[in-house]
Amino acid sequence: MRKSSRIPNFRNLGIHLRVLLLHLCLLALLTVYDGQSGWNVTLWASDLARIGSQWLPPLLLVLGALTLAYPVISRWPYRQALAALFLLAIGITALSSYGYQRWIAPLSAAQYWQVMLLCVADVLMCLYYLDLLQRAYSPAIAEARLQALQARIRPHFLFNSLNAALSLIRSQPQRAETALEDMAELFRVLMADNRDLVPLSQEIALCQQYLNIEKLRLDERLQCDWQLSDIPAEMMIPPLILQPLLENAVYHGIEPQSQGGVVVIEIHPSGKSLLLRISNPLPPRSDKSGGNKMALKNIRERLRLHYDLEAQLRQYEADQRYIVEIVIPTRPLSEVVHG
Repeated sequence: MRKSSRIPNFRNLGIHLRVLLLHLCLLALLTVYDGQSGWNVTLWASDLARIGSQWLPPLLLVLGALTLAYPVISRWPYRQALAALFLLAIGITALSSYGYQRWIAPLSAAQYWQVMLLCVADVLMCLYYLDLLQRAYSPAIAEARLQALQARIRPHFLFNSLNAALSLIRSQPQRAETALEDMAELFRVLMADNRDLVPLSQEIALCQQYLNIEKLRLDERLQCDWQLSDIPAEMMIPPLILQPLLENAVYHGIEPQSQGGVVVIEIHPSGKSLLLRISNPLPPRSDKSGGNKMALKNIRERLRLHYDLEAQLRQYEADQRYIVEIVIPTRPLSEVVHG
């Protein structure tokens, strides 16, 4: 379930990169403020390097500690977790300053307290920025975009599938009943509350139901090659990640071809990530392009919501085929979902 805490996920590489960038911006402002009258780029760069060498080690220690502590503090109420985060950051900064004073260079009392005040300002600025970032990509916004996508289910798919099922009622009643059940399940998932992650096996089953419906009207023109290997049993992914890509593959790659073609669905671990790859034959020149971009944009935004910079979506052409790849981390759900 989605946590109520807004503490950022400090095990996410994207969070670390953003904190380092904010830290660098703060140091750049400090060196400008601390400079003499007039502007000297060389002197400014020298001051930035000097102050950065003093501030970077404590910051890296703080980020390392937060990475280790995140699974624990993320379960706490927001205010309690925020207090723990502040105490951890200030404590590590104080110890680092003491070590710097003892073994590298002495610090005056004024310099010591200046370091502590700047640490507090740094933490406040980073938390404020990360909170704004999470609000910008909040589940409510992502859900609204998802609902907009769901509302644009292609009418031709609904009408053609119903007509195909109706044509089978007398000759193949069992097959028609199965097709209608698949359609009911597909639309149930499409219209459900899709904010949380779902088991990968559930998404695969949904895709198979969708392809079974499409085979009613495309018959042998639609061939599917499932390549599944060593899928983690408890793997969770955002819902409706694969089905829109398969719909694009059928609509853009198979339907325009008179002879049909093969849609290849490949899912397997790749290092510490999971690779999902869907490919279809390149379509002939066609004006069917709008929905493809819309679905890809929606999926990319939801991947960013759940995984920040740790997930990737790539699209390219190779060997006369159009290929879409998704790479997502395989860490436990509690470590990849934002607060």
